[in-house]
Amino acid sequence: MDKQPNKDNEIIVAKEIPDASSTEVFEVQALYRIVKLIGSAVHLDTALSAILKVLHDTLRMERATLALLDESSQHLTIRASYGLSVEEERRGVYGLDEGIYGQVFSTVSPFIVPDVNSEPLFLNRTGARHRFSKTTISFIGVPVVLGETPVGVLSVDRLFGLDVSFEEDVRFLTVLATLIAQFLSLNQAIRRDRQKLVQENLSLKAQLHSRHKQHYIIGQCKPMQEVFWSIERVAPSRATVLLLGESGTGKELVAQAIHEASPRRDKSFVKINCAALPETLLESELFGHEKGAFTGAAGTRVGRFELADKGTLFLDEIGEMPLPIQAKLLRVLQEQQFERLGSTRTMTVDARIIAATNVSLEEAVTEGSFRNDLYYRLNVVPIVMPPLRDRREDIPLLLDHFLRISNKRNKKNLRMSKKFLDFLTDFDWPGNVRELQNLMERLVILSTGDVLHIEDLPEHFIRPVERKPDISSSLQTITGIETTRERKSLQDLEREQVEAALARHGWVQARAARELGLTQRQIGYRMKKFRLKRPQFP
Repeated sequence: MDKQPNKDNEIIVAKEIPDASSTEVFEVQALYRIVKLIGSAVHLDTALSAILKVLHDTLRMERATLALLDESSQHLTIRASYGLSVEEERRGVYGLDEGIYGQVFSTVSPFIVPDVNSEPLFLNRTGARHRFSKTTISFIGVPVVLGETPVGVLSVDRLFGLDVSFEEDVRFLTVLATLIAQFLSLNQAIRRDRQKLVQENLSLKAQLHSRHKQHYIIGQCKPMQEVFWSIERVAPSRATVLLLGESGTGKELVAQAIHEASPRRDKSFVKINCAALPETLLESELFGHEKGAFTGAAGTRVGRFELADKGTLFLDEIGEMPLPIQAKLLRVLQEQQFERLGSTRTMTVDARIIAATNVSLEEAVTEGSFRNDLYYRLNVVPIVMPPLRDRREDIPLLLDHFLRISNKRNKKNLRMSKKFLDFLTDFDWPGNVRELQNLMERLVILSTGDVLHIEDLPEHFIRPVERKPDISSSLQTITGIETTRERKSLQDLEREQVEAALARHGWVQARAARELGLTQRQIGYRMKKFRLKRPQFP
């Protein structure tokens, strides 16, 4: 056995060279481990470094490098190595006809240097071999060929004695270089497929974005044209937007449209319903929390503001936000800073705020349930969503749109009769677009014919619900006799709608919520708001 200095100039003992049969076993083991790495070809640099480490672990090659063509195809640069520092890798840049790398690359033939100190073509540009003083450092380089074109050079150093079989080393390294070429080919195919998918995704987004030229929102009436105009004007800015309108008018769609038309379109669009969570959970959802911040906080949680960094945060039903959280929200709007629950570390975010409400924030400010300063901070650019009864010319378009979607989803081919279409066009739609959408889905699912008629509508659509004498509204009758009354307040309409739905479903909240297009939490909130309770019978 021969003693030789290692990289720290300490004396180490070189291992005995195995016999031919043992070498073949080691080579098979090395190839087996390398082939198993093929699944990581998508992470090319990691895979290449792992391959070179196998050479060291299995075949005791002291140093290995893989030099590939750079993007300009003018130089060979070290792409992966084993036994080199980062700085040594950085220095490994070679011309295509320079030194041994250039010789191997240009001739597409292996090159063997039994003693690197006596070879003038050996440049030692990395400077990695100055630590060795003995003349037994051998260098072997083989070309990496993809198809019929050289793309790089694989090289190794060995510290063996004079009885080393270079022919066997060249044969094995040539096989390995072929495998590496396959890794490169597979990685290129993965990158091409990924780029193709990205382009297809961008193309599909562009097609969806241009549909109707209204950001996925259907409408031709003047009030909706004003909404579209507002979206186009406000989207490129950073301004906070406040969406106003009744429940079911499409405020979330408009928020999404503003985000998609803004410079933040490639970042996250994060939404949260402020009425759906109790105060403690809402604060945690918005700002996040640290482990142990409260009972049940088993780990750190990232809040919605952090998730929306560089993107858009949509705060639905902002009017239901508790006063203590309103104060924290105001600080984020003013300073773009907050702290997670249970943490003293101040975090900075850049999230655009779009808020929505179906209640009057001015009245809430007067009543003391909403902060005056927060209201003015949110009300930078208000956009009012018109109720469906004020955009009747859009109702046929919406009916046709939702019917086509429901037909496709349920594999049916239903049509609407003219009377059916005319009746729904004249209907007042207290639940707005959401109510219309849910109705069409229900009719398509339950219908047994090919054409939708007025008789297919739920009973409360075609039979006026009895009203209290002191509450005014306008009703359209099926018989053609029109009864005209003064309009009710929005709150009265909403209360009667919720109460009627609950009564129709035996006060089963889940069923009533499905009819109205609400969640169980939302209908529970409305029952509390309007003090609705199931009647008690003796």
